[in-house]
Amino acid sequence: MAAVRILRICFNKFNFSRTIYTKSSCCSPIQIQMPALSPTMEEGTITKWLISEGDAVEIGDAMCEVETDKAVVTMEANEDGTLAKILIPDGTRGVKINSPIAILAEEGEDLLEASNVEEVVTETSQIHATNTPNILELGKMGHDKISPAVRQMLNQFNIEVTNIHGTGPKGIRLKGDVIKYIAQKGLNPVHQHVSTPTKQVTTPPTKATEVKKDSVATKPPVQVHEGDYEDLDLSSVRKVIAKRLTESKQTIPHAYSTIDCSINKVLDLRRQLAKDGVKVSLNDFIIKCVASTLRRVPEVNVVWRGHETKHSDTIDISIAVATDGGLITPIITGADRKGLSAISEEIRELASKARSGKLQPHEYQGGSFTISNLGMFGVKEFTAVINPPQSCIMAVGGTRVRPASSPVDLDDDVISDVTESATDSVMTVTMSSDARVVDDELASKFLSTFKQNMENPLYMGLL
Repeated sequence: MAAVRILRICFNKFNFSRTIYTKSSCCSPIQIQMPALSPTMEEGTITKWLISEGDAVEIGDAMCEVETDKAVVTMEANEDGTLAKILIPDGTRGVKINSPIAILAEEGEDLLEASNVEEVVTETSQIHATNTPNILELGKMGHDKISPAVRQMLNQFNIEVTNIHGTGPKGIRLKGDVIKYIAQKGLNPVHQHVSTPTKQVTTPPTKATEVKKDSVATKPPVQVHEGDYEDLDLSSVRKVIAKRLTESKQTIPHAYSTIDCSINKVLDLRRQLAKDGVKVSLNDFIIKCVASTLRRVPEVNVVWRGHETKHSDTIDISIAVATDGGLITPIITGADRKGLSAISEEIRELASKARSGKLQPHEYQGGSFTISNLGMFGVKEFTAVINPPQSCIMAVGGTRVRPASSPVDLDDDVISDVTESATDSVMTVTMSSDARVVDDELASKFLSTFKQNMENPLYMGLL
């Protein structure tokens, strides 16, 4: 009985403390934060709220659509409750991960009190901010040192140093800060007359000097004008593309290899399949050919992991798809084990989801080799930037017709049936490879095998 009484007392105290916690601390409502919906996501854009304030949600219900650095992903609820307040409205860009975006009231809680939680937190943070010195201002107070170049520009345009917001370390004012201020204000240089105690030498002016003085006097002052342009906000996808491509070109030693492939037999096979009701594109053949080539040359099916290479157990091929928001690379997993029809159906589905922003993270994350095809745009050949951590990307150009007797096709190691007046449909591919992983010899071996597969389609399924 004593034990029961002790448990009852503890239970009553817990309920009392629970009541105090809920009503006085204003922390009982659940604060929904911006989640990290991809491994590289740092911020996102809430494109659309799928529920309204006052709607009840359960675990797994869709709450809003978030544009990440890769695609538009649906954010699901992790708790049961009622949406008390939306803190971040539709279309808000640059929302950092872990930032509050909504308030979710638990069962039995008053929605009005729950929605006021953010206001209380905001007021408290503002009071704390007024009593706390600004770190940046402290940095400016202690670091008013400016370079001679900045000082000269300030004097030249008669600018008070306190008007310039410093973006350098600890608030130091940089030359770029001054230039930006001049452009924003449209300032002109101020002509300063400085008298120096020098001895004047009276010499009669010549005609040449008079002409020079006149030309200097009539010279218009230098003016800083902003050009006619419009600032366009970059989507999260384009920001990440710019960042990753810059890092790729700066850190990966790109090597390039180009080869021409005759695709007459592929086109004949495609026409034959079309007669039998099987519709596949040339790009489907290319994907299958690359997959078969990677199976025969597995040394290329690797990724770079900072200080070592990792061989991929499966052949997962990324396909570059252009969307309104930027380039994204959905993946054909296990492409070497799939037939042409399965590849064709899957790539159509992935491309449609990519353009509508409905790709799931597992559909575009990973991959060991990328294909970028611009042949449908009439591009003859081009080079592509490697998508890290992958080691290679193949740039596929358009198809062109040339005489079959072209000396380009008459290699010593290739036996081809050449007839007079015959023509070849030729496709040019350029492979960008990471020289740290795929050297020139290995790249040449891969392209030679790819050419063999494309010019003999049966090899794709037999070898």
